[in-house]
Amino acid sequence: MVRAAKQRVDTQAAFVLHQYPYKETSRLLDVFSRDHGRVMMVARGAQRPGSQLRSILLSFQPVLLAWFGVGELKTLHSADWQGGIPQLSGLPLLCGFYLNELLLRLLPRDEPHSLLFGSYFEAIRALSALPANGVGVEPILREFERHLLDEMGYGADWTQCEGRAVEEGRRYSFDPTQGLVSAEAHLPQYDGKALLAFAAGDYENAAAQGKMLMRQAFSAILGDVSLHTRQLLIDLQKL
Repeated sequence: MVRAAKQRVDTQAAFVLHQYPYKETSRLLDVFSRDHGRVMMVARGAQRPGSQLRSILLSFQPVLLAWFGVGELKTLHSADWQGGIPQLSGLPLLCGFYLNELLLRLLPRDEPHSLLFGSYFEAIRALSALPANGVGVEPILREFERHLLDEMGYGADWTQCEGRAVEEGRRYSFDPTQGLVSAEAHLPQYDGKALLAFAAGDYENAAAQGKMLMRQAFSAILGDVSLHTRQLLIDLQKL
């Protein structure tokens, strides 16, 4: 009985990051849970016509899940929709997929990230409140990106450069292995005023440079791996 109890997780807050068909009637789910991090599980019968799971296991909707199993692939036991978040649409929907892709690419499975889960929840809630044209998405994305970097141990002190306080009138560069450094010709350069605004969470006054800073930081982590959703967002902005 003790062993069985350890194999099962009950009433765990979660979001479905990705899912795809599995065998004839089931689906494989990659979920982000509050206390267990990313978990891969099979939802048996979820593809059958009339299955209630099909209307519950939706992206960007909070759910309570229960599952069991000791291997890498768990088995979904139950799922309850929690509601409270309107469905994303338009540009906010694409931004939601971008956040999901970041988590899928960067988070290892079966490691708890409860603080990051809260940040993701707030980001999805904020995106759901925006119009379809996406006005206001940038501050939401920058805030989540910063939390993700911090959670993974790649965060930096955006107010300090080589032991000295960042100054508004100076320019700096960012080296992913060192943090902020004096401006270097072979690296992107950032204005001190924009960096201080970014550090304070004032993303409106650090808009373009904040985006470039986060792109540089994540590119260093991802290496040669490209994010499909980021390229799609870039293409849409060009149009």
